[in-house]
Amino acid sequence: MKSKGIRVAFVDDDRWLRERLTHEMKGLEGYECVAACPSAEEALQVLPGLAPDVVVLDINLPGMSGIECLRRLKPQCPESQFLMLTVYEENELIFQSLVAGASGYLLKRTSTKELLNAIRQVKEGGGPMSIAIARRVIQYFNQQGTARSDVETLSPRERQVLDLLVHGSAYKQIADELAVGIETVRTYVKQIYTKLHVHSRGEAVAKYLTPP
Repeated sequence: MKSKGIRVAFVDDDRWLRERLTHEMKGLEGYECVAACPSAEEALQVLPGLAPDVVVLDINLPGMSGIECLRRLKPQCPESQFLMLTVYEENELIFQSLVAGASGYLLKRTSTKELLNAIRQVKEGGGPMSIAIARRVIQYFNQQGTARSDVETLSPRERQVLDLLVHGSAYKQIADELAVGIETVRTYVKQIYTKLHVHSRGEAVAKYLTPP
């Protein structure tokens, strides 16, 4: 059976937004909406069994927050990528979501076209992150005092891959640059995450950028 494309789940308490996004994605080539949950609690019940490729998650949910939902979902959906939605560019909340394992964040006023592009970018290994947020994550790891020692354990090729991740390259771009397959790039990324003791691109980038 032919795949319907990137399997996406939305978690947002805004009913109008959920319905608009699921309607616009319906029948759209390359994407498939597998779930639209109004709360973190429902997402925790539904999404582990679906294992979506990308979860678009509102930070400010009623009840359990989007960040806490992310923390609990990430171990249950290890292959899923998470994009956080927020009304305002709230540095502290976005920082917390990146540390929790998000691949990036979007403002709610983002157009559907931009959202779809971001979903595809994240699925391919990319991840939007502002300089301000990157600095906050770097500060976090500076306080931990372990960043550079972990980076020193990377092989030359792993550092090369991480350097390309830092510059925003998606997996396909890295594969083309290094003349290897995308699965080889994914293997390198998993090895990097293991050696750096991180679970997301944001955390890996932060450790790499932390000054000695």
